[in-house]
Amino acid sequence: MKRWIPYVKPYLTYFIVGPLCMIVEVIGEVLMPKFLAKLINLAEAGTLTVSGSFGIMALMLLTAVCMMAGGVGGAWFGAKASVNFAADVRRDVYKKVEKFSFANIDKFSTGSLVTRLTNDVQQLQNFINMLLRMCLRAPGMLIGALIMAILLNPSLSVVLAVVIPLLVVTMIFIIKTGFPRFAAMQTRVDKLNSTVQESVTNVRVVKSFVREDFEEQKFGKANRELKQSGLYAMRVMIFIVPVMTVFTNIATIAVLWFGGKFVLAGDMPIGDLSAFTTYIMQILISLMMTGMMFMFSSRALASGKRICEVLDERIDLTDIDAQYPDKTVEHGKIEFKNVGFRYYKNSPDKVLDNVSLTIEPGQTVGIIGSTGCGKTTLVSMIPRLYDVDEGQVLIDGVDVRDYSLYNLREGVGMVLQKNVLFSGSIEENLLWGDEDATEEELQKAAEYAQAHGFITDFDEGYAMQLGHGGSNVSGGQKQRLCIARALLKKPKILILDDSTSAVDTATEAKIREAFATELQGSTKIIIAQRVSSVQEADVILVMDDGRITGIGTHDELLKTNEAYREIYTSQTDRKGA
Repeated sequence: MKRWIPYVKPYLTYFIVGPLCMIVEVIGEVLMPKFLAKLINLAEAGTLTVSGSFGIMALMLLTAVCMMAGGVGGAWFGAKASVNFAADVRRDVYKKVEKFSFANIDKFSTGSLVTRLTNDVQQLQNFINMLLRMCLRAPGMLIGALIMAILLNPSLSVVLAVVIPLLVVTMIFIIKTGFPRFAAMQTRVDKLNSTVQESVTNVRVVKSFVREDFEEQKFGKANRELKQSGLYAMRVMIFIVPVMTVFTNIATIAVLWFGGKFVLAGDMPIGDLSAFTTYIMQILISLMMTGMMFMFSSRALASGKRICEVLDERIDLTDIDAQYPDKTVEHGKIEFKNVGFRYYKNSPDKVLDNVSLTIEPGQTVGIIGSTGCGKTTLVSMIPRLYDVDEGQVLIDGVDVRDYSLYNLREGVGMVLQKNVLFSGSIEENLLWGDEDATEEELQKAAEYAQAHGFITDFDEGYAMQLGHGGSNVSGGQKQRLCIARALLKKPKILILDDSTSAVDTATEAKIREAFATELQGSTKIIIAQRVSSVQEADVILVMDDGRITGIGTHDELLKTNEAYREIYTSQTDRKGA
């Protein structure tokens, strides 16, 4: 409960005033049957006058107006409180996810995080809205109607002493049964979201391999599982109304049976019997509202638990203990000292094993090696996308863990192996590198990345809207846009992770030439599969199985490193062929 207090405090007025408004409506509902009973009793006794009837009806009209005002106010304040509460929870969950390290994200599937941010928060919002409207209304109506019924006829109230305990026991059983079912249903929602997201994101691959039928079957299975889980959970809820109806009807029949005898015996006016029957309905309706509220709470508790799992997740990459939080990357000298790393802490195999290396400021370093040898993992240690398990990574002589994450990553530009663009214009995407860049700087960076030409070929130019993930441009164009974005940042350290693989060799050569002129003072690390991409680097690293097996210039490695020579020979032979 303490977890939600910070989200309630800013809107405490709404949380208090809303239920109080509902009390006004409840008071009116409890008084209405009494007024009506008085009107019927006076009419039955033949003592009802025109002025008396108008007085009672005026009082009833005034009560109805107050009830309407209370009901509208309660609904309005409840909506304001619940919507603002949900918005703040959603904001904090999103902020927490943004701070997650790769290891944290790996713990939750993307589909699950989307569900928690949307569906689960919505369940909390719905529950808060219902709670504020029912938390005082239901018990207020129950207590008020019970008191009025007892005052009208204590003997007839014995019916309630029998019906209410039976109803409460039944409701507790239904609610206790419902909670685990709703928790399971939310897990199925996760799975369905993940399936849909994966299928839609990779629709081109699905179509190219003609796997639509397979994806339909996979979606169908997830959809069926959600349907079955939903029906299994809803079977509990559908019992509430029938059970309530049965108890209501039994209570009404009992009241009319015994109450009718009291009326015939002259011990109870017929107006009081009418009012008593209305109070019975109000009591049972209030219990039904309470039951529905607890049923909604079952689903909200399941959703709240899932949201708390995200909010309480310990972020394993923080800069809380940074010794130099104000320090920025100034020169770009990089040192790896006996670095070891595992993706899973209990894994016996290291992804990086005892890696030691020094890269001087302004150097261009190429890294080459077989797939899965640890190239990308190695450079991911520089901006702290992962933290080392053993050893140290230093920039300008300072451990990367002693920088603030913002200052560290602000000094590092990275073009990932998987090119990522966002929905929006080309200009908006490039401005990620420097949001204050001028139009001239924007175009200059695009020219260096060999992107300006194809951008201007578009009718809208830099204003052209990109589809999700840059789906309406080619792979080579995406790579060049990502490079332009990184160049605009003017980082002290630039990492290119196989970022020119979709670019022809002539264009790649022009991009490398731009690096040499535009980023002279920056340290450049180029990961590549093609020897031609790194052969002009100041230093080339050859990696295999998480270790550096060779280091030197292109000519030196051709003489001293067999693995490098084999790669070079295989590529040049292929070109010759």
